[in-house]
Amino acid sequence: MKTAHDLVIAAKSRIQEIPLVDAEQAIREADVLLDVREAEEYAAGHLPGAIHASRGMLEFKLSNSPELSSRDLKIVLYCKTSGRAALAACALHDMGYLNVKSISGGFDAWAGAGKPIAKPVLPTFE
Repeated sequence: MKTAHDLVIAAKSRIQEIPLVDAEQAIREADVLLDVREAEEYAAGHLPGAIHASRGMLEFKLSNSPELSSRDLKIVLYCKTSGRAALAACALHDMGYLNVKSISGGFDAWAGAGKPIAKPVLPTFE
């Protein structure tokens, strides 16, 4: 029986994972930056410009969003540390997306390097 770790290792052998030092350029060149973490993780802070599509709903979101339907889109995605992103990148490849990259180390590596983080600002009612 395979473990989640086994599946991630297999996924990482099939995808293009980019090192953190190349992430900013890849994001600039991308059409879409996807955060595949859970909604509460995204709300706590995410990469500037990222749109949320949790790993569990990713295939459905892309299938039902005309602006995300082109298989030629340049997509960069990330999760917390890169496991879910690797699985998501494989799913996108299986759906026919041709230009998918995953950020090695994910959000934790990005934040740990002191790179910018976007946090939603809630309105105050004073």
